[in-house]
Amino acid sequence: MNTIESFLYEISRFFLAPVLILLAAMFAYALYCLGALVAEAALRRLRGHGRRPLARWLHARPEASPERLELHVLRRLEMQRIVSRTAPMLGLVATMIPMGPALVSVASGNAQGMAENLVVAFSAVIVALLSASITFVVQSVRRRWLLEELDTLLDARGASRA
Repeated sequence: MNTIESFLYEISRFFLAPVLILLAAMFAYALYCLGALVAEAALRRLRGHGRRPLARWLHARPEASPERLELHVLRRLEMQRIVSRTAPMLGLVATMIPMGPALVSVASGNAQGMAENLVVAFSAVIVALLSASITFVVQSVRRRWLLEELDTLLDARGASRA
């Protein structure tokens, strides 16, 4: 059984660096999304409306069905949704991997080793939760804006066909 445990431990250690890199990328993406949302909110306040991405998309595809338009809305929000849902899971992974070595350090009386592992564990989960929170808020606001625009476009389309 010791061989299997060692094998699983090595696999989990192998994934720490990729998970930390993914979490850093998700945090950078979340900050980018937040900045874009703030900029768009400022434009909406100044002009009374935002960029109107759906109107531009529909103008390029006048034959598009309402279902295709809804699918386009889902595609625009997909990455934010993925980040908001997977970041906490990756944060948990990045928290649990260093906990094994931290517990070994505690057992051997190595407080320094324990502290180093716990710093990685807690930093990762904090970054993950911040990433998820930011992208969840951004996705929620963008979804509302896009659905409002979609409703307006579909109403206008229905009125022009009647």
